[in-house]
Amino acid sequence: MHISEGVLEPKILIAGAVISAAVTIYALKILKGEDIPKVSAFSALFFLASFIHIPIGITSVHLILNGIVGAVLGVRAFVAIFVALLLQGLLFGYGGMTTLGINLFTLATPALVGYWLFSIRYKRVWQKQIVWFLVGFLPIVFGALLLSFILSLNGEGFLTAAKIAFLAHVPIMFIEGIITLLTLSFIEKVKPSFLK
Repeated sequence: MHISEGVLEPKILIAGAVISAAVTIYALKILKGEDIPKVSAFSALFFLASFIHIPIGITSVHLILNGIVGAVLGVRAFVAIFVALLLQGLLFGYGGMTTLGINLFTLATPALVGYWLFSIRYKRVWQKQIVWFLVGFLPIVFGALLLSFILSLNGEGFLTAAKIAFLAHVPIMFIEGIITLLTLSFIEKVKPSFLK
């Protein structure tokens, strides 16, 4: 879901950078010392998940896991994803420095959807399992829609790329839903306090 440098118009890059900077600064202000290990762990999870790339036409897809990052960290997911994207850009050239803001926007904003879903209360185990699947599934849907919308803002020449980018992420939506359900279930068994 990384947007490469040189693809988007400067006004889109600037808007994404301003919004992302504002939310990240807010997240840093509310970040407590005891939250740093958790933010670091989920930043590393996001960083590593992005390394498994599957090329599809002009784009490629990879695991993102922003739903689970958002579920556990809330708005602090912006900090975790920012650090991971910065390191990916500096060390491996994923995305890039000029697209850091817009990439953070398209990847961390959907994490807030995961946070909102994770806060839903349920009475039965099967309801929890559905919600936890959606914690992984819906952020990818929202992120793919955001990515497609941003590409389409760049002009009519990008409409086909926007459609392909969305369709390429459909299998990832289901994979992330399953991975998130299994991961949250595992964490609940071994360290339930981590999810509070």
